[in-house]
Amino acid sequence: MNASRDLVSEAGVREMIGWLVHVIEAAGALIIFVGAVWAFARFVTTGLRRRSLLGEFNKIRLSLGRFLVLGLEFQLAGDVLRTAVAPSFTEIGQLAAIAAIRTILNFFLTREIAQERAEIEYDLKKPTPRAPTP
Repeated sequence: MNASRDLVSEAGVREMIGWLVHVIEAAGALIIFVGAVWAFARFVTTGLRRRSLLGEFNKIRLSLGRFLVLGLEFQLAGDVLRTAVAPSFTEIGQLAAIAAIRTILNFFLTREIAQERAEIEYDLKKPTPRAPTP
């Protein structure tokens, strides 16, 4: 009975969860970093090939927003996991504040992504004006 108790001690579980939190938060940070680098590279290459970035700019922002939303979801998952084992009231309050801030960020990012997507789809469906024939 003591052997099974020692294998799953609270300190051991806390240490394992600490490692998992670091992995999940690192994954979220990596997703955001990759998205920022990808968006910057696409912005630069588009700028070098074309004079006008207006058409591509919204697509780049939309893609970057998706990376940000996904990265923030990973960060929030790490915060939730951190408080999974015997949280104190302080930790619960901190989690609530962090979760609220990240949820609000996600809400506005998701809303902006939807608006950008609608604008892009509208622009693609809009007929191009033809020059009058003489």
